[in-house]
Amino acid sequence: MNDPNRILRLLPIFAGGLGGLLLLINRLLSVGLTDAQARSDVVGVIEAAVLILVGLIWQQIQPRSPDVVTLIGERGLEFAPELSEPIKTELAWASHLLLSNTATRSLVVYDRGKTLLRRGVLGKNATVKPGAILQRVLDKQQPVYLVNLALYPGRVEFDYLPENTQGVICQPLGKHGVLILGANAPRSYTKQDERWIEGIADKLGETLKAIDLEA
Repeated sequence: MNDPNRILRLLPIFAGGLGGLLLLINRLLSVGLTDAQARSDVVGVIEAAVLILVGLIWQQIQPRSPDVVTLIGERGLEFAPELSEPIKTELAWASHLLLSNTATRSLVVYDRGKTLLRRGVLGKNATVKPGAILQRVLDKQQPVYLVNLALYPGRVEFDYLPENTQGVICQPLGKHGVLILGANAPRSYTKQDERWIEGIADKLGETLKAIDLEA
């Protein structure tokens, strides 16, 4: 796992273990034991134990970096053929921002039964067929964040994303569309990311209202 804080979290355990070992060696090599040495040994043992305990606690409470994977698939940019150039430009701008500034590596825009955009690492299936999760987002108009996709049985509906996608956000785009983001690491979106994604989705939703997809 890619964890830049691993050495820092293990440092107290190493320091405590080394201190305890040195105290033991010092005790074995000492010919006579004075009262002062006995007291200092007790203090040293306590300090070593505290350091080891702190290290063990840090293993549990300090945040670790999420597992990052390389998504399986080819990179690409695909638009629905009926889109006008201004709409394509708007979608390209929004998707570029999300791919450049978040953990998003695969992005799909779905609106009124059609896949308008696929960008980033593309899944094998080019067609979005709403399953239970996506349909709930459309019906309730509330986003869904699947922090670790591998834990959800419903992940099979996201066959239009790379097969090893780690996390997914489904964000409503108006009443008929959804912005679907696939990440390359679980638990990778922050609350600030979610608010930013919501703002971009609101802007895209207003833009897509002008599209007559039935024409």
